[in-house]
Amino acid sequence: MSEIDRAALIGALPYARRFARALTGSQAEGDGLVGQALRAGVPTIDGTRDGPLVARTALYAAICRMAGEAPEASSPGIARTGRMLLLLTSLEELDTHHAALVLGLPVEDAARHIEAARSHLRAGAVARVLIIEDEPIIALDLQQLVEAAGHEVVGIASTEDEAVAIAEAERPSLVLADVNLGAGGDGTSAVARILKHHQAPVIFVTAYPERLLTGQDLEPAFIITKPFEPTTLAIATYQAVSRGVHLDTV
Repeated sequence: MSEIDRAALIGALPYARRFARALTGSQAEGDGLVGQALRAGVPTIDGTRDGPLVARTALYAAICRMAGEAPEASSPGIARTGRMLLLLTSLEELDTHHAALVLGLPVEDAARHIEAARSHLRAGAVARVLIIEDEPIIALDLQQLVEAAGHEVVGIASTEDEAVAIAEAERPSLVLADVNLGAGGDGTSAVARILKHHQAPVIFVTAYPERLLTGQDLEPAFIITKPFEPTTLAIATYQAVSRGVHLDTV
């Protein structure tokens, strides 16, 4: 196997950061895991069919190897392999073939892990969710998806000020925020104001995830790219509520 060239790795970094942050539930731990993977070297994976995916799948595989070195907690829920596969196929939108290559599994085994993990999603902890979204139809769609995943929506805000007021009154255990609120302000600003007085995991929804994945500033651990499938929201919510896979070695 050969090493991935520098330009390709740089292009794959935003995707790697998104995956690692969602896996660990933390910007710091996720970015640290990416750094470890880069320092250890990122060889290509035999069997990758899609040229643009070569660097991404190689980085995902390096991250998974690093994450797999930490002992896994014996708590109920989705096992680490299942979480990795759900994130790879839903958040990162890999097909089962490429996800299996990342973890070095036969496709049939990967498919079984994915099915078992999906069956556990609704058994996860129930969250009290604040939705920040200025488009009424999209907000209602999000509410339906959140409730279908077994969670409670405590409020829907279309502006920064409304979001802060609802968060203060309801104390949500999870915030689902659009980045662009149009005339109502900015979703990231709303979240920053909320987190000054109330700590809760946040999932950002944006059509431009790379803008939030530079690794230079305080950035979110969970980012969903528009448009997304219901399973993507379900696994991101599960990871946020369960705070991801804790890695003692990071």
